[in-house]
Amino acid sequence: MTTYRTIQSYVREQNGFVPKTCWIADVLAAHGQTRGPAANRIDPTQRVASCPPNKRHAIEQACRVLGRLPG
Repeated sequence: MTTYRTIQSYVREQNGFVPKTCWIADVLAAHGQTRGPAANRIDPTQRVASCPPNKRHAIEQACRVLGRLPG
């Protein structure tokens, strides 16, 4: 399975920025690919840092290329 670190490395090489793990989790959750909220989340009903709209496409593309999202 592809790790968040692998996704971060791919995005850094292809797009020049390193996405936060919470951004990756937000993108994967939007596609139903997470197991639910993290155990250490302060408020289980909301995210502290959602993925910025201008970064979402690059993260989705990396997830598709690396096999985390169908596509």
